[in-house]
Amino acid sequence: MQKFFWWCAGSDDTILEKCSRSEHTKYAGIGATVFFTGVLASISGGYALYTVFDSAVMATAFGLLWGAVIFNLDRFIVSTLRKEGRFWKELLMVTPRILLALVLAVVISKPLELKIFDKEIQAILKEKQAELAIQHKALVGKQFAEVDSVKSEIAGIRKEIEAKMLERNKLYEAVAAESDGTGGTGKVGKGPIYEEKKRQYDKVDEELKLLQASAADRILVKEKRIADLMMNQDKVVAEGQASFQNYDGLMARIDAMDKLPWLPVFFITLLFICLETAPIFTKLISNKGPYDDILKGVEHERTTQEMQRVAERQKQYDTHHAVAEAKFAARTEHEVAAQKEKERLKSDAHLEVARESAAVWKERKLAEVNRSPNTASEVLNDGEENGYYKW
Repeated sequence: MQKFFWWCAGSDDTILEKCSRSEHTKYAGIGATVFFTGVLASISGGYALYTVFDSAVMATAFGLLWGAVIFNLDRFIVSTLRKEGRFWKELLMVTPRILLALVLAVVISKPLELKIFDKEIQAILKEKQAELAIQHKALVGKQFAEVDSVKSEIAGIRKEIEAKMLERNKLYEAVAAESDGTGGTGKVGKGPIYEEKKRQYDKVDEELKLLQASAADRILVKEKRIADLMMNQDKVVAEGQASFQNYDGLMARIDAMDKLPWLPVFFITLLFICLETAPIFTKLISNKGPYDDILKGVEHERTTQEMQRVAERQKQYDTHHAVAEAKFAARTEHEVAAQKEKERLKSDAHLEVARESAAVWKERKLAEVNRSPNTASEVLNDGEENGYYKW
């Protein structure tokens, strides 16, 4: 188990075995912190994916992958931190690593915060769902505003009937009063005035009956239209209600968590920041130990050996390069000398040929002079061009 934690800390177990037990404990603690940070990251990532896809298999696979990624990053950060005994220089060197650790801590903590405050988040989500449902219902009501206008039309038809009915009733009271002498002319009996009022009453009564008959049909049509509109409205509202019931995804939960008191959430985040940065600060504030000295010596020795090998390879390359240049220079010199010798031989051959030609010409001319002494001048000037003899 100890060697496993050493490996988690990114340390060399062969060097640690040469160190004291305090070094063993220190690096085992650093490795354990790195390991358990990866475990928490795995749980956090798995829960986050489960809230999105609601699949245990996918959540488990992603959680293991996410934990491995975070574990590898933490192990890399810790293993690349070198102790030199100068705190501020080391702090400056690890500043980018600390910033990376802070980002990882926030990313890891969020899903676990969602789980820790799940009950409070669910209550906020219920309120939000109800609020969205009310807003959606109001919006749907605006889309189906025709219902109110149709209801107003029905109310107008009924008011028209009531007005006509009121008019008929007044005429009926006037006819009855004229008949019994309690109103109108004050005479009992059915006189001309009575007949006139009776005709008015019959006319309005007939109009009322016709109005009631036509109004019944119109109201029936409009009530059917209202029923259709209300059915469509209820359908749209029900669809909206079903969608709002699923309003509990990852972003909705994060938004709901932002409405919680900031102090508890901040302390949970701070806890994970401490866990994530603990390996770095543990190694940063720890004293320079034997492991660091031995590791520095081993790395220096390996660096020196590698530099020597590089120097030897450079020397071999320079030697091969010098030999190649010498060979090329010798070959060039030899070729130049050969070319000069070739040109010299050609020049000597041309001179020898010229001499032989001159001798032949001389013998030929002498033979001609000997044959014709009197024509020596013609022989000598034969073929002369510009004062030169043409051989």
